[in-house]
Amino acid sequence: MLFELSDDHKVLRDSLSDFVANEIKPIAMKIDEEHEIPQELFAQMGAMGMLGSYIPEQYGGAGLDILSYVLVVEEVSKACGSSGVMISAHTSLACDPILRYGSEEQKQRFLPALASGEKIGCFMLTEPDAGSDVAALSTSYRRDGDEFVINGGKMFITNGACNGTGILFATRDKSLKHKGVTAFIVDLNSAGITILKNENKMGIRGSYTTAFAFDDLRLPVDNLLGEEGQGFNIAMETLNGGRIGIAAQALGLAEGAFERAVAYAGERRQFGKRIGDMQAIQFKLADMYARIEASKLITYKAAMLKQSGKNYTLQSALCKMSASECATWVCSQAIQIHGGYGFICDYEVERMYRDARITEIYEGTNEIQRLIIARLLLNQ
Repeated sequence: MLFELSDDHKVLRDSLSDFVANEIKPIAMKIDEEHEIPQELFAQMGAMGMLGSYIPEQYGGAGLDILSYVLVVEEVSKACGSSGVMISAHTSLACDPILRYGSEEQKQRFLPALASGEKIGCFMLTEPDAGSDVAALSTSYRRDGDEFVINGGKMFITNGACNGTGILFATRDKSLKHKGVTAFIVDLNSAGITILKNENKMGIRGSYTTAFAFDDLRLPVDNLLGEEGQGFNIAMETLNGGRIGIAAQALGLAEGAFERAVAYAGERRQFGKRIGDMQAIQFKLADMYARIEASKLITYKAAMLKQSGKNYTLQSALCKMSASECATWVCSQAIQIHGGYGFICDYEVERMYRDARITEIYEGTNEIQRLIIARLLLNQ
């Protein structure tokens, strides 16, 4: 087994690091304070291939692999959790299901604009009464000639207010539960869609988290993704891959906080010496590094399993759970190392802690991840 990135991956990581240092890190605080990622950053990311990392070149993507995508999200999240989750949701939850389940016409129609950043994608699944219980969703659809008519609403939709392209899930009969769910590709500028609000959140504040209402939203039959009744399976498999993206975001946040803690420990002096020379701080740094390295190996393994076409369900749940809990803990320890300064907004670890907390919740709570892991282990 090799535990070293390939030369190509190292070159990609270094170029990403340079881009993040020059273009994202200087505005990360502003993104958090103004609750918005600048439109020009979307275009820059698209031009670099960051928004279509593993989309094939024939559809306007960079044609890279899943590990490259993980590196993109990881490097960006070291500076800005909001930008990291924007890329993760866009790629894993919008581009991926079109690539996997879309017709050739749909791929040609939707993927190039997504890969370039002209459109930002989102995954429209969650409702007030259907979060972890996907089969309970109540947004409905019916067939009307050459169109589907959709009514209902969604909430907690990452990237929702970007007015891009959504993967929307609705049921033709709620009594059918998961068997009635169908997926559609939606232009979010369509008539019949109303943005109700963008949530004011504890963290990832630059990322839109949007609530929608649908009032006789009409979609052409050609916007059906996959087959009728296949929506539940599409959602589950998409979330399975999406967990790798959230693990990458969490991993980047942990690494970013760790780097700042190491730097601070080397500069801050108390009792006549660097605090990094004190055993209490050294033990914290050692534990932080150990957890980060473990989560990194688990996350990279999940990416390689997905790339190879092997079953990665267990590994994706494991990496999401591990990396998210690592991020929350590492960011908390980074604040502790900073002392009172860590509680002040001028120091980035405060923002990183707020950003990290959500990684234990979205794209399947860690309680759900534990259920998945346990059931797979017991059924082996």
